[in-house]
Amino acid sequence: MAYQICSKTVMDNIADPDIRFDADGVCNYYHAFTQKLKIRVPEPELAKQQLEKLVSSIKNAGKGKQYDCIIGVSGGVDSTYVAWLVKELGLRPLAVHLDNGWNSELAVKNIERLLQHLQIDLYTEVLDWETFRDLQWSFLQASTPDAEIPTDHIIFATLYKVAAKFGVRYILSGMNFRSEGMLPPSWARGHLDWKYIHSVQQQFGSKSIRHLPHLSVARFLYYNLVLGIKNVGILNYVPFRKDEAMAIIQEKLGYRPYEGKHHESIYTRFFQSYILPKKFGIDKRKAHLSCLMMSTGEVSREEALATLQQPQQPELQNHRDRLFVIKKLGITEAQFDAMMAAPVKSILDYPNHYQLEQWFRQKLNVLRAKGWLPN
Repeated sequence: MAYQICSKTVMDNIADPDIRFDADGVCNYYHAFTQKLKIRVPEPELAKQQLEKLVSSIKNAGKGKQYDCIIGVSGGVDSTYVAWLVKELGLRPLAVHLDNGWNSELAVKNIERLLQHLQIDLYTEVLDWETFRDLQWSFLQASTPDAEIPTDHIIFATLYKVAAKFGVRYILSGMNFRSEGMLPPSWARGHLDWKYIHSVQQQFGSKSIRHLPHLSVARFLYYNLVLGIKNVGILNYVPFRKDEAMAIIQEKLGYRPYEGKHHESIYTRFFQSYILPKKFGIDKRKAHLSCLMMSTGEVSREEALATLQQPQQPELQNHRDRLFVIKKLGITEAQFDAMMAAPVKSILDYPNHYQLEQWFRQKLNVLRAKGWLPN
């Protein structure tokens, strides 16, 4: 197959063999992102009005309660900026952090600084390490490129669980469509799919994961329809630019940056810098840079192409991380090498609710387009 790269982004047929190009060499991700951006990120004046209305609703729903919103904190740029933003808006957040055993020292320090500066209470969900270690190794053996699905799912479930525990109706997410709205489905599918997660663990794992925070279809509907909990991407309502956000949190909160996106987690750093490109041929920077080119103009196409010529992190760091991850997972070099050499699979090779999740996401997008759901 001849190599082809999009003329408007840096997405190519190495990043995703299923990519499609029109007669002008523009890929389907460019067109899809352009359309979704109009829905997910309102025009500035409308966004300002909607944000004011949202803040008012949050304050009203939180009257008489200890907290009026839940925020997740990971030590990353987006979640740190959300913490600063909600305090600027006069809200009373409870910060929630998932400790899955992979926090870098810098991430821990960054979280401590923001909580201290902003005087925000923290709720930490600490996972049983042996169980979670077993689940992570199961997903690596499953040979799919979405091996971070367990963490993402558990974070989502924990946020809902804590919101229900404290009677809070709003979860303010750090999900930023401007920089994360172009991920190809083949890169990561099944974030909400507990059936998929459970089936992988049944096939490859040795421990029960039932006691881990999770969202069944029934529980997800209960949180949303019965308790009325809303998950809102608040960064979609403000003129968010990564470079400006970084400057603010460094100045106001003493934040210290990482080498790459989501590198606050040692596992994520290694997975995205080593396993994804070497085993699956996936460089997530292609999608993130393309988003920034189109949404905020923070990066030019030439700058993006130049960035992609550079390694995601030095080989020496990859080597160190490799040794650390193998040791922490309790596996051998031979087991790791066998995992890396195993044939690539996808969620569709395991029992799943993928079609149901896709149907649900489509309905959400329709409701967002009509203005009936927050972004």
